[in-house]
Amino acid sequence: MADDTVAFIEAVAGGPAHLVGWSDGGIVALLVALARPDLVRKVVAIGANFRPAPESLAAPAMFEDLDPDGPGMAAFRESYAAVSPDGRDHWPVVVGRMAEMITTRPTLTTDDLARITAPALVLVGDDDLVTLEHTIALYRAIPRSELAVVPGTSHALPLEKPAQVNRIVLDFLAGEPVPTMLPIRRAGETP
Repeated sequence: MADDTVAFIEAVAGGPAHLVGWSDGGIVALLVALARPDLVRKVVAIGANFRPAPESLAAPAMFEDLDPDGPGMAAFRESYAAVSPDGRDHWPVVVGRMAEMITTRPTLTTDDLARITAPALVLVGDDDLVTLEHTIALYRAIPRSELAVVPGTSHALPLEKPAQVNRIVLDFLAGEPVPTMLPIRRAGETP
């Protein structure tokens, strides 16, 4: 998907663009920022992990026996059926691939993330499936990153508090860094 995103940016934007990705989309945004820094103005990773389960997720066991027809999958199943060109019968294949992906990808390291040169916003819910500890490691690994934790939200934070998430994202994308009075991590940087 990172290659598809690069091709899209080149064809449509023709140059650097802001990338905003949620969950696996956040992973794609990070991969594009690594592979093609020339195409990334700023990057926002919402609820993204850089290591596979179990090391990145608060409840990795929930993906071990995913039942495509289970009640917890109903909303996703119906959403998929409504837009999928493959039809409703393809849903179990999607669930199987999702479970496999969660336990095997991504496989980025903090050294990989340290090569991201674009300013980055790492955004997460305070009760996200991706652990706060993992999210903080992501934030710490990216040199020019900022961290935002949205209280009272889960992995679905853009749906649970859209106004607050949009405000944080737009402030980051449109704004310039402000001089902070007592910087620790950004000490010595000029805005």
